[in-house]
Amino acid sequence: MTATRRMPRPTRTALAAGAAVVLVSLTGCSSTSDDAAGGAGSDSAAAPAAKEVRGANGGGVAEVAGAAADTSEVSDDSGSAGGQVEAQKVISTGNVQLRSDDVGQAVFDVRKVVDVHGGTVSEDDTATDKDGQPLRSRMVLRIPTADFDAAMAELEDVATLASSKRESADVTTQVLDTDVRVEAQKRSIARIQVLFDNATSIRDVVSIEGELSRRQADLASLEAQQRYLADQTTMSTITLTVERTREKAAPAQGEDDAAGFLSGLEGGWGALKAFLVGAATVAGALLPWLLLALLLAVPGWPLLRRLRRHVPADSPAAT
Repeated sequence: MTATRRMPRPTRTALAAGAAVVLVSLTGCSSTSDDAAGGAGSDSAAAPAAKEVRGANGGGVAEVAGAAADTSEVSDDSGSAGGQVEAQKVISTGNVQLRSDDVGQAVFDVRKVVDVHGGTVSEDDTATDKDGQPLRSRMVLRIPTADFDAAMAELEDVATLASSKRESADVTTQVLDTDVRVEAQKRSIARIQVLFDNATSIRDVVSIEGELSRRQADLASLEAQQRYLADQTTMSTITLTVERTREKAAPAQGEDDAAGFLSGLEGGWGALKAFLVGAATVAGALLPWLLLALLLAVPGWPLLRRLRRHVPADSPAAT
């Protein structure tokens, strides 16, 4: 019986380790080959898609492909924006109502506060009385957002404060989202413009031009929203009104009866004056007629008596 020869233990361990190394190397090469093949397959699949975008019936494909590209760009840009430290964007608005005996001086003081903080008066509506003096005024002020709180405190001290209200809204996320969408839309339009420049048929030109016009309109809307947010977050808005006040002293408690008597006396005196004025008016209207009647009666009365004496007794006048 032949005895089986066994290999030494160290030798078997070395061979197993070598086989494992070779197996790992082969696996890595296989994975690399598969990835390369997959990338080549993706590139080869992307080429027909690009051709379809340029085709007459590729409008829907172009829109889907463009939307997917925009989504990926927005995601990438959002990630980069999230990694940066952005300043907080706040829209601040205020409303102040004042009362003052001198509205003109109050308006002047308000303008001084606006000038100190580098703001502007966007609206000014002032009403005057019959003497041309300011009666009330409404002003819309634009103040830098950084000076909003200080300006509100100073405006409340210009005159007697009737009411004050302030609001602040954090729009940091909205500003960042709008900025990212604007940049993504610009890149999308640039890609569509390349396709438009390479179009070779009328159908291609019409199809791509419609998509380009739609995206340009979307970009214009986003840019308008971007400008609005930039304006509102840079300059706060304060609406201020000033009205004239005339305070009357209240009568003391012991003067109520005297005030009532004086009020009645004043009313009676007014009625008497109205009666005298009316009577004088009537007398003035009748006086010329009385004078005329007197002038006619002085020579006419003797003549009338003489005529009555010469009337016969049997005449109808005598009877």
